[in-house]
Amino acid sequence: MTSLTSLKVIVGLSGGVDSSVAALLLIEQGFEVEALFMKNWEEDDTDGHCTAQQDLSDAQKVANKLGIKLHTVNFSSDYWDDVFEHFLQEHKKGRTPNPDVLCNQKIKFKAFLDYALNLGADKISTGHYARITQENDLFQLKVGLDNNKDQSYFLHLLNQHQLSKSLFPLGEINKDEVRKIAAENGFVTADKKDSTGICFIGERNFSEFLQTYLPTQQGDIVDENGQFIKHHQGLAFYTIGQRKGLEIGGGFGTSGAPWFVADKRLKNNELLVVQGDNPLLYHQSLSASNPHWITATPTFPLKCIAKIRYRQVSQDCTISDQDGEIQVKFDQPQRAITPGQSVVFYAQDVCLGGAIIKTRRT
Repeated sequence: MTSLTSLKVIVGLSGGVDSSVAALLLIEQGFEVEALFMKNWEEDDTDGHCTAQQDLSDAQKVANKLGIKLHTVNFSSDYWDDVFEHFLQEHKKGRTPNPDVLCNQKIKFKAFLDYALNLGADKISTGHYARITQENDLFQLKVGLDNNKDQSYFLHLLNQHQLSKSLFPLGEINKDEVRKIAAENGFVTADKKDSTGICFIGERNFSEFLQTYLPTQQGDIVDENGQFIKHHQGLAFYTIGQRKGLEIGGGFGTSGAPWFVADKRLKNNELLVVQGDNPLLYHQSLSASNPHWITATPTFPLKCIAKIRYRQVSQDCTISDQDGEIQVKFDQPQRAITPGQSVVFYAQDVCLGGAIIKTRRT
């Protein structure tokens, strides 16, 4: 049996606290550990949104403290071709894609994995909060034990090869413990804010960012009665369930309740908005395309649980297959089902896979 000390693991060291602690834990477990910092977005950092230089500096400080080698690589062209172009095309079609899901499949667990294997690694590791188990020669993706940080939703497109070559050291612990370990070991990343926003691109005004790449196409914002409220600059810049950024003030509607996006009517270039917890925000069924199953295609119909967005409480549902499309019927209506997003399926704590939401029905 191969000993841990003979296994070489390259950790994706991002300059954040999670990957820092992941590297430490692997060293403590006896692996031969090196690290790799990935740059995946080319942009002048004068606007303060892209923090690649600071992240690289922090990653180097952690690597130095751990006494491990830090490799660097630029995957910007891969990210543009395999993730960002798709991201833009989906928005043009009025859908709301999840770049983090595709980024994991195409960059972190493909480009990075291939690069690490060429460096002589046996496995790669990241700071994701998820678990991998092996049963009967099949690898299963399981939820992380920290319910508030579980990231299996973003990893549901991984395949058997990718899982067989990956380690998630943080799957068994929670975020508070991770920060405590980082502080105890004097990591510069111990109190560093978690990264949010678009994968590798950072936090920014989303609508303004998209308008850099997509043309504006003015249309009407209307209420459920067809009453004109104001103009929008393009359906691509909104998402179902959105509240912030609508800038619909007083004088519209019959109450002071906030407004939410309920639908994007592509044929008419109309944005439908409703006030409060309106029934138009809820649907009980959806169709999803491009299904991916981590182990094997299940037997349909299947009772399971599903999430239509990250950090949503899992919802009971029944799924079936109809000519290659997945039909999902939830036990209870779901709020703001969003075409383009992923619906991810689970059997208790095991992630079965997922698909891309195409349409929703009442």
